[in-house]
Amino acid sequence: MSAVRIETIHATPGYSGFFFDDQRAIKAGASQDGFTYEGEPVTEGFDEIRQAGETLLVEVELEDGSLHRGDCAAVQYSGAGGRDPLFRAAEYAPVVEGPVAEALTGREAGEFLANAELLEDLEIEGDRLHTAIRYGVSQALLAAAARDAAATRTDVLADELGTEPATEPVPVFGQSGDDRYVNTEKMFVKGVPVLPHGLINSVEKIGEDGGTLLEYVEWLVERSQELGPEGYDPRFHIDVYGMIGEIFGPPYDREEVVDYFRALEDAAAPSPIQIEGPMDVGDREGQIEAMVELREGLAAAGVGVDIVADEWCNTFEDVRAFVDRGAADVVQIKTPDLGGIHRSGQAVRYCEGTDTRAYLGGTCNETETSARACAHVALATDAAQVLAKPGMGFDEGYMIVENEMRRTVARRNRDRQRPNTDEVAADD
Repeated sequence: MSAVRIETIHATPGYSGFFFDDQRAIKAGASQDGFTYEGEPVTEGFDEIRQAGETLLVEVELEDGSLHRGDCAAVQYSGAGGRDPLFRAAEYAPVVEGPVAEALTGREAGEFLANAELLEDLEIEGDRLHTAIRYGVSQALLAAAARDAAATRTDVLADELGTEPATEPVPVFGQSGDDRYVNTEKMFVKGVPVLPHGLINSVEKIGEDGGTLLEYVEWLVERSQELGPEGYDPRFHIDVYGMIGEIFGPPYDREEVVDYFRALEDAAAPSPIQIEGPMDVGDREGQIEAMVELREGLAAAGVGVDIVADEWCNTFEDVRAFVDRGAADVVQIKTPDLGGIHRSGQAVRYCEGTDTRAYLGGTCNETETSARACAHVALATDAAQVLAKPGMGFDEGYMIVENEMRRTVARRNRDRQRPNTDEVAADD
């Protein structure tokens, strides 16, 4: 059978699952006005501190007339922590339908990794493509390759990355948004394995001495046992957006800081707890040094709180740096920030054989299309956990990611039982 080739690529501006927020303005003290924020933005590209999230809806059209989707997405806190600038969909649509389409038209759809790598290397006027473009177009390329192979996207990725896919859904990490009590109770009822994120992004939410967060963790333990299914054993994962660093300051291996983490461990018992982004020092090297200092201090004191890298850990090169230096127990692979979706899979693989676990994350500001694509990355690489996304309402994102994994695992089980899989239909 002759190879199916790429005919063209279409791009249509659309909405993502949440909003773009100017993190620097918020950390500087911008006050909330209902759902929005008062004050002026400080990060380049923002017109408001909070503005509607955007996506670019990509369709790769093959010569057989089939269309395969991917959505360009950028993180909620774009332009912060060393990330690419704010993503304006209408601005980038001509780039996708122009230079990107020109580079990919005529190539074989089945050559996913080669096509995705071409996209990584493509430059426009000397600049690499925005991470959001590489992310969205590569999703569509993956879907096209699955069509060509009559296989799941999980299998295509596993073949390209040299992995053995997970045989069960990867543990899903639910995020509560600011509704950290009601949404977390929903997670307990559904037995979500990793939760609740918490969105602890201000001194008010953590408490001036950290006491407010300790009270919240105690509530998590009590309520999880009241509402969770029989035998429920959750892992607590809380993102503090650098706020522990804000209230304590360096050095991070001193007794006062270590004692606070011990208190978090005690409050969470018997459940394990991991803290994301304990500090944000403003650059990658400084962040790695601070994380190493904290991690070594906790280890020396026998404190079993795991530390999760987020800020300044954006690209594949960043992930390697954090892992190589032993700066985290868990590293978030923030999928839109790595560019091509295969790069996220490669980053998960880089954690293999180390004492750092891979959390396949992303952002609430994605779409259902990108979330489903990431579910296949999680399965193909057997990541430690995967984010429920998009949105901040929890239920929708959890349904999308969990169901995509369950559907794929069931299909792969059926495929293995068939004597001949040549006629298996590809993913949508």
